[in-house]
Amino acid sequence: MGSASSMLTQYDIEEVQEHCHKLFSQQEIVSLYQRFCQLDRNAKGFISADEFLSVPEFAMNPLSQRLLKMVDGLNFKDFVAFLSAFSSKATAEQKIALIFKVYDSDGNGKVSFNDILNVLRDLSGSFMSDEQREVRLLPVLYNLILSCYFELAGIFAISYIGILSDDHSHSGLKLEP
Repeated sequence: MGSASSMLTQYDIEEVQEHCHKLFSQQEIVSLYQRFCQLDRNAKGFISADEFLSVPEFAMNPLSQRLLKMVDGLNFKDFVAFLSAFSSKATAEQKIALIFKVYDSDGNGKVSFNDILNVLRDLSGSFMSDEQREVRLLPVLYNLILSCYFELAGIFAISYIGILSDDHSHSGLKLEP
C-alpha cells in the first residue's frame, strides 16, 4: 500500500475497512484505491494539495482551501478515512466532526465567531465586498448565535425545572433529544 503502483492485498483491504469503521465495502475500497492511484500522479504513496486540486469538483468548492489543509499529504488509508465522512453510511457524529474541523480554521478545538465569519467570507468569495458582508451577513450571524444561546438556555431551564420537580409525570415538560 506504500506505493501507488502496488496492488492491494486482502489484508490491506481489511485494514482500510477497519480504519474507516467499515463504511466502505471491499469493492468500494478497491475502486477508491484506483482513484487514489490516478490522483497520485508521481506514485509517491500520498496525494498533494495540487493533485487534489486536479479534481474539478474539489477545486470549485468555495471551501477548498480549508479542505486542502485537511487532505494535503494523505496516504491511501487516511484518504479513505477522510472520504468516509461523506458516505451515506457515516453517522451524524462523523459528519459533524468533519464539519467542525472545516469551521475550526485555527485548529484550536473551538469554533469562534471569527471562525464562522471566515467561513462566510470563503463561501461568499468575491461575490461580496467586506462592507456587503458586514451589512448582510453579520446580522444573520448574530441572530443565529443568539437563537442558539436562547435554545440552549431553554434546554437548561427545562432540565433544571425537571430536576426540581418531585413528580416528573405532572410537570408537563419533556426534554427531547
